[in-house]
Amino acid sequence: MSGRLLLVCRLLMRDLRRRRTETVLLLVAITAATATLTLGLTLNEVAERPYQQTRAATAGPDVIVTPRATGQAALDELAPLTTRAGVTDHSGPFPIAYLTMTAGGISAHAVVQGREAAPASIDRPAVTDGTWVRPGGVVVERAFADAVGVRVGDTVDVDGHPLRVVGTAVTAARATYPYAGWHYPGSALVERGGLVWVDHRDIATLASNQPLSYTLNLRLTDPAASTTYPVGDQLTTWQAIDRLNSLLYGDAQVALLVGSWLLSGLALAGVAGIVTGRIVGQRRRVGLLKAVGAGPAMIAAVHFTEYLVIGLAAAATGLAGGWFAAPVLIRPSAGLIGTVNAQPPALRTVIAVTALALTIAVAATLVPVVRAAATSTVHALADAATPPRRRRWRIWLSRRLPIALLIGVRINARRPRRARLVTVNTLITTTALVAVLVINTRVEHFDLGYTELANPRTERMDQALPVVIVVLCLLALINAVVSTWTAVLDARQPLAVARTLGATPAQAGVGLAVAQLLPAIPGVVAGIPAGLGLLTLVSRTEIQYPPGSWLLATALGVLLAVAALTALPAMVATRRPVVDTLVSAPT
Repeated sequence: MSGRLLLVCRLLMRDLRRRRTETVLLLVAITAATATLTLGLTLNEVAERPYQQTRAATAGPDVIVTPRATGQAALDELAPLTTRAGVTDHSGPFPIAYLTMTAGGISAHAVVQGREAAPASIDRPAVTDGTWVRPGGVVVERAFADAVGVRVGDTVDVDGHPLRVVGTAVTAARATYPYAGWHYPGSALVERGGLVWVDHRDIATLASNQPLSYTLNLRLTDPAASTTYPVGDQLTTWQAIDRLNSLLYGDAQVALLVGSWLLSGLALAGVAGIVTGRIVGQRRRVGLLKAVGAGPAMIAAVHFTEYLVIGLAAAATGLAGGWFAAPVLIRPSAGLIGTVNAQPPALRTVIAVTALALTIAVAATLVPVVRAAATSTVHALADAATPPRRRRWRIWLSRRLPIALLIGVRINARRPRRARLVTVNTLITTTALVAVLVINTRVEHFDLGYTELANPRTERMDQALPVVIVVLCLLALINAVVSTWTAVLDARQPLAVARTLGATPAQAGVGLAVAQLLPAIPGVVAGIPAGLGLLTLVSRTEIQYPPGSWLLATALGVLLAVAALTALPAMVATRRPVVDTLVSAPT
């Protein structure tokens, strides 16, 4: 047993040293999928950290109670809660008015909270610019201020009363813009809006005839048990606020997870193409191992070990890449303070990423490894090419085709599995590009009652999407280059034979390009509806389809890219003298 293990290890190290380029390509292909999956799975954990930092810095409450009643009835309802069992501290009740703020011609719902200049024991908003509240001034929650475009020193209008912006601040007692919880007094229907603070002596004037609501902040003995605190639908827990804030990252997480699915498909196609070429090149070694007594299980172990090791290395690289990239690529909301610190991935993330890497490695190598293990010793030692499968209808059809098209069809007939990999590669690439077109044509805004402002959720999407697109394009490019060069190397002898029978170098080169374009066409055609369907499936809102001319340009662009990638190696292959190619062919 130890001797067999030593042999497997020696063959593994030998292959990794001798085939460094292919090993790097395998590592890159699987790492692209695992790194994107790591980003998607850790995004929620990443999003929670700034809120926890904000909650600690602002003495955030465990429970916020806002009765539907207004005026004195609300105060009477809140009074007994401060002495309830399990409550260790409280702040407020603070008066609240649900008004309208206008700045620079933009009007939006504003939750106006009256506060004193002295800091409270619970919920002390952290001033990020300017100063805290004072008479005649307003402090705007920082994300809300960014959305409406106000800065310290500007003047805003709150229900007809001009106020000077004296500062911006963040808090953990309410969700960041646009989930501040605006609603009409006494109504349970919550609408989007932003949060501002004013001096408590000014709020009655700002509210005019509107009855004031009140909010009470509570600190509990066990903050984790705040979800079970018995106050009904008038209660908001810090966990609920955290969940609302995490909604801002929902679209970005979907983009990363869907991107990891597409990258997994590309990685599977790319790894399968590379592995097939490697195992075919090792056919004579398989024969030698069988000649000295190795059985099918030993042959499979020799091959599987190599790709499982590469898969584990890619899983580790992807985890590390996603871990370090998350704080750089995903910025916290302006309504929160602190930074996104890189922390070790959760165990479930490690397991999921490792499983993905090993699944890609095993799925891509299973068929060629089983074929190698089942190959007879004599056939493997002869290292002869596998004869193509001939079909009567295919031969009948190819005879009636132009020379270049005939050559392309017969090249694909010799290697149908490679042609299918080209189809998969172009299908996934087109699907991703069409999805990007759909996303870029969207115009999503948040309705804030009187105007529509940019959707802050799309900001996180726009941070994550370029990463997915760049990695997808690079991996698709690598797959196309590998597939093209493999096809060129494999078709040298058939092309040389075709040239001896009368085909010109130009016809041979065009035939090789046709061999790549023919399987790419169905992939591109299927990729357009696949991209539209994918966005329809995962989008939480109604999608807007791009113009048909954009879709057509995308399809033609993918086909032109395939043709361009094939042109150079095809020219190199057809310039080589026929005699040199035939002499170098194995006998």
